[in-house]
Amino acid sequence: QVQLVESGGGLVQPGGSLRLSCAASGRIFSIYAMGWYRQAPRKQRELVARIISGGRINYADSVKGRFTISRDDAKNTVYLQMNSLKPEDTATYYCNTRSSLADPGSWGQGTQVTVSS
Repeated sequence: QVQLVESGGGLVQPGGSLRLSCAASGRIFSIYAMGWYRQAPRKQRELVARIISGGRINYADSVKGRFTISRDDAKNTVYLQMNSLKPEDTATYYCNTRSSLADPGSWGQGTQVTVSS
């Protein structure tokens, strides 16, 4: 199985920035997609951004223009640069990776992002 470790979360004021990192290790056969999801209290987990093999990138409408996802294939690491953070961005952010369309995916333990003044 693949192990994912997120880092970079924390407390930040509205308008601030954070950069999340997710490093994948373990049994990595290939990476079809890597992405970030988030889950706020009493809310369903939702897609934030993901990079799919071939370069396709998807962002949630709520983060377009503010968040940027990037990937370092050599390090099996995906990043999420978060700018202009808003209180509604407060959530636990989870890294996800899939080796193929048939792969149900692997999840990290999550990193907490709190945006508050």
